[in-house]
Amino acid sequence: MWTENMIPIQSTPENRTMHRQHTARYYAHRVKESLTTRVSKLICTIVLALLFIAGIISFILWLSLRPHRPRVHIEEFSIPALAQDSGFQNMQIIYNVTARNANQNIGVYYDSMQLTVYYQDQSIGGSPGLSSFYQEPKNTTIVAGTLSGATLTVTSERWQQFMAARSQGQVVFRLDVVSVIRFKISSWDSKHHKMHVDCPVGVGADGLILPIYKDKRCPVYFS
Repeated sequence: MWTENMIPIQSTPENRTMHRQHTARYYAHRVKESLTTRVSKLICTIVLALLFIAGIISFILWLSLRPHRPRVHIEEFSIPALAQDSGFQNMQIIYNVTARNANQNIGVYYDSMQLTVYYQDQSIGGSPGLSSFYQEPKNTTIVAGTLSGATLTVTSERWQQFMAARSQGQVVFRLDVVSVIRFKISSWDSKHHKMHVDCPVGVGADGLILPIYKDKRCPVYFS
């Protein structure tokens, strides 16, 4: 029963068809957007995973190929003449230093090496040019020798300083080694690096190295 204020609306088949067609397009669009978003997320995940794996591989390669500086230890250092008050004329410095290449796959070229002994920051002698050599990976090289005669520049005044320090229990010197080195990685050679080794070493009243300095690792730095 119709009232005066009600307006009849008749739904035709055409209207119902248009409504269903609009709904189908809408849901088709939503499904397409959802698939696109999922594909994009999947691609981003794959790319990030590949970048992460590549980063790990690069880090491992960097660790394996990064050269480690040589490890230098002072094994022996003695001045036998210090055991004698009148040993000035017969003074000799006997040294034994080891250089360890701890790298797994990297060799080291020592193109030049110079050794100098200091007392109170004043040079008292040295060897200006030791022989060059190549050091295989995981290898230790012994650098040993004796300084005497023209290779020493010790005056009588300096000798008296040695004697005064000996009366206190020890005489402390500094063994300085300067080398020009290159790293060898497979068939590639690095540029030259100037390596400094600074080894404090003390001897007792008998002129022999004190136990606290024996087999001590020396600081190494590059310039």
